[in-house]
Amino acid sequence: MKHIANVPFQDPLKDGAVGTDIAFTDGHAIVGNYNGFTIYDIRNPKKPKIVANVLCPGAQNDVSVHKNLLFLSVDARRSDDSCNSQPQNDGTKPYWEGIRIFDISDMRNPRYVKSVETKCGSHTHTLVPARSSKHVYIYVSSYAPSPSLSNCQPPHDLISIIKVPVRQPTKAKVVATPVLFPDGGFPGDGWDIDKPGGVPTEGCHDITVYPEKNIAAGACMGDGVLMDITNREKPKVIDRVTDAEHFAFWHSATFSNDASKVVFTDELGGGGAATCNPEIGPELGANGIYQIVGKGKHRKLKFRSFYKIDRTQTDEENCVAHNGMLLPVPGKDIMVQSWYMGGTVVWDFTNARKPKTIGFFDRGPASNPAEAGGTWSSYYYNGYIYSSDLGKGFDVLRIDDKRTDPAKKVRTKVLNAQTQEHYRER
Repeated sequence: MKHIANVPFQDPLKDGAVGTDIAFTDGHAIVGNYNGFTIYDIRNPKKPKIVANVLCPGAQNDVSVHKNLLFLSVDARRSDDSCNSQPQNDGTKPYWEGIRIFDISDMRNPRYVKSVETKCGSHTHTLVPARSSKHVYIYVSSYAPSPSLSNCQPPHDLISIIKVPVRQPTKAKVVATPVLFPDGGFPGDGWDIDKPGGVPTEGCHDITVYPEKNIAAGACMGDGVLMDITNREKPKVIDRVTDAEHFAFWHSATFSNDASKVVFTDELGGGGAATCNPEIGPELGANGIYQIVGKGKHRKLKFRSFYKIDRTQTDEENCVAHNGMLLPVPGKDIMVQSWYMGGTVVWDFTNARKPKTIGFFDRGPASNPAEAGGTWSSYYYNGYIYSSDLGKGFDVLRIDDKRTDPAKKVRTKVLNAQTQEHYRER
């Protein structure tokens, strides 16, 4: 793996910047930032250029794109829904959090068109294509209810579903709030994210959908779930797994290409701890690989193995499994993934019981504390790997290996990593 380019944060997003998730459309990468978002022209991957920097604060500004619409998650109480809003930390006073929608028909001048408030805000969201091209759905994941928050009351065992008319996004609205955990989900042990089994299920952290196969996988704090999304407004939980011995926080999910496996990540320590060391070991803060067995409503998730990087990191390097996606290699299940300061890793889980590393890029410890944190998301798009670094900005990487080279032949216009597509033999 080779490091091709880096673009540091620039004003007006530079002060206090935290890089988050990435979406791709028409040769451009849209990167979330706690301060807003940046659009990069990546048609020449060796020389990415900033097209627009939009100041619109709201953690985490998780992003997805559909046609000319950009969606951003806001999981922070704001005084109102505008980009000029201020933090509103008192949850008993009026506040806003949820989804913001921008029109990016002119990428140099994105236009804010609509907001949709959701319960407990939107920590992350997932774009779900509808059966009709006239609209699209957004599955909103949020958590951490409290009696002191007026719009985030416990219990919060649900997700919010927003229906967006593509040509009339100002009419977007919440159409359902399905309860995924009628029994309350995993109870946890004291809300302690630093130990396995410590976090209760109070909603979901992230959901990945596979629309062609009408299924979704939810990483829901203390639970991993498999869902049937044939009816987009009424997802049904098919199976649910917990692992209080190994998992601290079920964070995200990725299907294998044929949807026979799911990789669930465990964000032990909440992303801020040094867990890639012999003391923590190879099974905590790792990926759990699960096989999907059975058919229809009888499908079950069966554990097969763990995968964790085997490079020991220093105590100054936060390191744990984080956001990634499949490379488009037909017949193989090869994933690129961020590990915070553990770097970007490409690994193979075609054999669910024997995952193996193919390559990695690791900067090592940060010399400047303001640029620490490491890589949040690493995704493959049209021959290159793109990484959003919490402190250092936007990175472009390239991998050259006979096992991954077939991916270079695949070209796509739009990519949302949590909306998986099937890669076919060519």
